Amino acid sequence: MNLSPESLQAFAQAASCGSLSAAARRLGKSQSTISEAVARLEIDLGVELFRRGPRRLELTAAGASLLAHAEAVLAAGDRLARHAARLAQGQEARLTLALSDAYQPRQYEARLLELDQRFPDLEFECLIAEHADVLDLVSQGRAQLGLLAARTGYPPDIAHASLATSAEFGLFVAHGHPLAGLARVTAEDLAQWRVLRLSSVAVGEMPADDLPGDGGCCWSAPDYLLLLEMARLGFGWAALPRQLVADYGNERLQALTLDGWPKRVRVDAVWSRQRELGPVAAWLLDRLLADD
Repeated sequence: MNLSPESLQAFAQAASCGSLSAAARRLGKSQSTISEAVARLEIDLGVELFRRGPRRLELTAAGASLLAHAEAVLAAGDRLARHAARLAQGQEARLTLALSDAYQPRQYEARLLELDQRFPDLEFECLIAEHADVLDLVSQGRAQLGLLAARTGYPPDIAHASLATSAEFGLFVAHGHPLAGLARVTAEDLAQWRVLRLSSVAVGEMPADDLPGDGGCCWSAPDYLLLLEMARLGFGWAALPRQLVADYGNERLQALTLDGWPKRVRVDAVWSRQRELGPVAAWLLDRLLADD
């Protein structure tokens, strides 16, 4: 049995989008190409992967069972492509990294020093972004790699892997805020005051960050540094990376004491399956994944 990566990717993308036409748009192909790829995969596997409804595709039981295996094969192909890129003779002239403030500054500084020493002629660009904005930059090819607080799921065209390190997040308010006077806070206490949350520039998305007491008045910003500034000015409470607060809080923020906080958050590296990583990007990805 010879399963093509194109068929597996068409299958995974159609399952994610619930539509062949949407999958085609996402992959930059015609709907007939995606439909033929899925049909060919069903013939090769000998099972029906989707039930074709009038409005939306639905995975069959067999399709749901095989989807994880398809994604595992695609992930293995990603690893193979990265290794091949390292063996290639060419080197990209420019590398762009979309970076979340969840990634710790000291780790970032160490990787930049290595990058400078190993590739001194490389043109390097760093873009600060969070959540869906990181994915959007990578998906569009604006950035080759992205680092962000781990999500529960990713589009099939986005490959991802967890870093060895994680970020510690706490809940913070300005010293003069009424919540700062409480020895311990509850979710009910938080619900009475404005929450400061991340939003997405690209799609206006409010990430599902499971904040305690979230549900009242909300102010939003597209990155953690802006949320930190809002919190410093007393506009509300926010979940922030503790390292960011230590570096930029200027002792004007106070950590709130709440069960389950502070908490550790995994950091993921992401890249596009639609574009092969060059040798430098593949090297940097391996170094990021080996972080200790």
